Amino acid sequence: MTDSMSSILVVDDDASIRDAIADFLGAHGYAVRAAANAAGCDRALGEAAADLIILDVMMPGEDGLSLCRRLGGGDIPILMLSALDAVTDRIVGLEVGAWDYMTKPFEPRELLARVRALLRRPSADRSDQAQTAQGLTFAGWWLDIEERRLRDPAGRALVLTEGEHALLAAFVRRPGRILSRDTLLDLTRGIDSAPYDRAIDIAVSRLRRKLAEADQTALIETVRGVGYRFVPAVRPA
Repeated sequence: MTDSMSSILVVDDDASIRDAIADFLGAHGYAVRAAANAAGCDRALGEAAADLIILDVMMPGEDGLSLCRRLGGGDIPILMLSALDAVTDRIVGLEVGAWDYMTKPFEPRELLARVRALLRRPSADRSDQAQTAQGLTFAGWWLDIEERRLRDPAGRALVLTEGEHALLAAFVRRPGRILSRDTLLDLTRGIDSAPYDRAIDIAVSRLRRKLAEADQTALIETVRGVGYRFVPAVRPA
């Protein structure tokens, strides 16, 4: 299925915004449905699955954060929309399971670009399922998470510490997702990590330096004030 054939569910209590997004994305070839609240979202998903959900944060009744947390933020990519633009607001949205976060007002072309990018990214569950005995590949690298083996694009083995491997595995299992420092701490806790933000910054820096010794490709992007994102697509080897 190409991304232009994908099904998108827009959940926003503001009818003008909801209809504008639906019309704009529909004009670009997407099958778009709309819901005004969490109950409407539940009904829509009960009728048919969605490949992507565009979800407003501030809605009456159950708000977008609660709905996002309930949906799990795993199988279905969620793009969260909000008029709240503080760094803490973005972090909260990402912590409850959103894959990306945009503030209102926004440029429709940016929304379209983010939708396309999200639909190209495999979910965490699909990434886990894709890992076979042959491992995973990204930007020419090869990784077997279970066996803790890593080869660079030239085919050379690269040795990682247990903590570095845990951090790389956390990224590879969630390609394209912005991961906050707290999320990364939770995913790697107890392995070369300490319960404070700076520990993750140091761990990422060390992992980047070791990867860069073999390949100058930028694999891990810093999202200022929020966390980090694993840039390359991840595929089964």
